[in-house]
Formats: sequence, C-alpha cells, structure tokens
Amino acid sequence: MDKGFKTLERIVQAANIRQKVITSNIANADTPGYKAKDVKFDNLLGKEMKLLTTDAKHIGGSGSGGASGKTSIEENLSWEDRNNVELNVEVAKMTENALLHDTAVTILSSKIRMYKMAITRGR
Repeated sequence: MDKGFKTLERIVQAANIRQKVITSNIANADTPGYKAKDVKFDNLLGKEMKLLTTDAKHIGGSGSGGASGKTSIEENLSWEDRNNVELNVEVAKMTENALLHDTAVTILSSKIRMYKMAITRGR
C-alpha cells in the first residue's frame, strides 16, 4: 500500500519497546545500584524519522539513509545512591510514550477507514 502504514507500524512497535523499558525502570525504583534506561527512537525507527532530501544542498542533506534500526538502551548517569530512577520522570516519559502510541494508532485507524471507504464506494 503506502509507506505510511510501515512507518506507523514501526512507531507503535517502538512505543511498545519503550513502554517495557520505562515499566522496568519503575519496577526497579528501589533496587540498589539499578540504573534507569531509556530507548532512543532514532535508532529504533531509522530512516522513518529522518527527513528525506533530494539534493545534497538541502538542509540536513548528506545522501545517507539513516540509523541502524536496532534497539538501543541508554543508561543515564548514576547518583550517589547508585539508583537514579526518579518516579516523576518515568511517569512523564510513560505519559509521553502513551500519547505517541495512541496518536500512531489513531492515524493508522483513520488510514484503514479511508482505504475501506475507497474500496466500498469504488464498487
């Protein structure tokens, strides 16, 4: 169909992976020595998050495609107690992630409805 479906699918998958990492951070908030982790979306989504350029003179143009697409978990710096999980930060990340996920699912649903409508009216 179109590239939008694949991009939205990857966004939903990336949000699911990030949700698991954030949940793990919250579950380990009282674990001595635990380091909070986060997921870099540019590594998960790769080319989908890069602006495509048609000329090397365009903004950000280099002719290269983008990131690897593999999962990357980044550890934040540790504090004195060797556990750097802040619940308010993790809850904020979880809220942001849920909004991204819900938005992608809503757009995906709209695209499916448009295709269904086009098919049924085209008969």
